[in-house]
Parts: sequence; C-alpha cells; structure tokens
Amino acid sequence: MSTADALLPAPPRPRAGRPAGETLTLDPARPLHLAPLDGGLTAAVVSIAWLRARGDAVRAALEARHLTGDEAEQAAALRLPKRRYEWLAGRLALKHGVLAHGRRHGRPAGRTRDIRVGAVAHGLRAGRPVVNAPVDVGLSHSGDFAVAVCGPRPVGVDLEHERRMPPMLTGMLTADDHRAAAHADPDRRRLATMPLPLRWACKEAVLKHYGFGLRVDPREVALHTWRHDHGFTWRPGPGLLRHAPSAGDGRLHGRARRIDGYFLALVWT
Repeated sequence: MSTADALLPAPPRPRAGRPAGETLTLDPARPLHLAPLDGGLTAAVVSIAWLRARGDAVRAALEARHLTGDEAEQAAALRLPKRRYEWLAGRLALKHGVLAHGRRHGRPAGRTRDIRVGAVAHGLRAGRPVVNAPVDVGLSHSGDFAVAVCGPRPVGVDLEHERRMPPMLTGMLTADDHRAAAHADPDRRRLATMPLPLRWACKEAVLKHYGFGLRVDPREVALHTWRHDHGFTWRPGPGLLRHAPSAGDGRLHGRARRIDGYFLALVWT
C-alpha cells in the first residue's frame, strides 16, 4: 500500500462497551479516523499534522486520487502551504465521512472523487459546506485536525485547540458565571466550570448548525446548562431568532467535551 493509499476509507468500528459518542479520537499520527456518533451521525477526522509531515509529493498524490477537477483547481489556487493542507484535510474528511455514513445506512460504496464538495454561495449562509449526497455536513479545522460530521439533518460542529482567550472573548464567555454558580440547578452551576475554549466551541457549533457561523453575533447564543453526560443547552437571543425562528423550539441536541487535548462541540436535530 502506498503512503497516499493510507487515506482510503475503512468502515467505522466502535469499541465494544462504549457508547457511540465515546468513539471519537484525535491522534495526529492517525491519517484518517471514522466514528459513529450519537444521533445517527458519522464523524471523520483527518490529521493535518500527518499530511504536513508527508510533504508536497504525498499531498499532490492525494489531491490527484480524491479530488474532482473543480476541486483540484481550487486547491491549486491556494498559495499558502498551511491553507492548502488545511483545505485538503477538510475535503478528505468530508468525502470519507459521507461515504462512511452511506455504508452505515446501506447505501452502495462509492469513490471519494464521486463526492463533490461545494458551499452555499450567497446570503447569510454563504460558505456553509454542501455535498452531492443525501446528507447534511458540518466541518471544522483547528490545530492538527479537520473534523467533518455527516447526518440526515443539519449539523453544527466546532473544534478548538487549547489556547488563551483574548480579554474581550473572556469577558463575553464569563459574563453570566456568577448567576450560574449561584443557581439551584446543578447542571446550571456546572456551566461555570466549562473551559472557555469549549464555551466558544458551543456557541460556534450552534451558529454553524443554522449555517450562519460568525455572521451572527455569538452573544445571541446564551449557554444555559452543561450536564455530566456532556450534553449542553442554550437559549437563543432575539437576533438569532430573527434569522432562525425555529431556534426557540428546543428540538436541538448539543454535546460538548474535551477530547485528547482539544475541545469539541456538536449540535444536531
């Protein structure tokens, strides 16, 4: 098997005795990791660190093997090496994730080059990734990894590496800590212990679920509780409700946790 073939798809294999949401790992030495998640979702993780370490020859081989003609042109237009590796990792994660999700649900196996990745072109949701398959997808990059999540309905995912938050973000993320710490509800009190990068990931995952990203002020997502099972809840502000009236119906699920030194938040219907 060639080095480029190391990113061929493989069926996700959850570890025995562990719930689906516990199977995701972030290992920089592992080129591709596929995992089933809660809610019938499928995740794909591609190691950007692995790609960088293999260099341009392997990157070019992977692009030739897995990208469509249009995608190859997009890749060639990216002049910064860092950006090109991140972009390729994201495309590989999306393509492998879509194929793995299809296998889980009985659809015929396909090729990565058959999965075309695009983006919403205009409006408040511009940039949201879309694919030519009967699934919704979400994508996030941070540090050494690209993480894609696929499911039957819209999904939001955000990955954050450990970092010191700027004072402005720290103030926004801790604004309600005193109320949370004094609350009678233990899940409300526990929110005050959530690491700041994880709080930011939660807000971004909610906004990504609706396709807005940071085009909508993250203060429009008010985190409310964080349970011991890693579930979290939030309340939408008036600005978010104006663009997404369904944000107030309480039907979305959220999970937020630290995994292998990173912070991951996931939101789905």
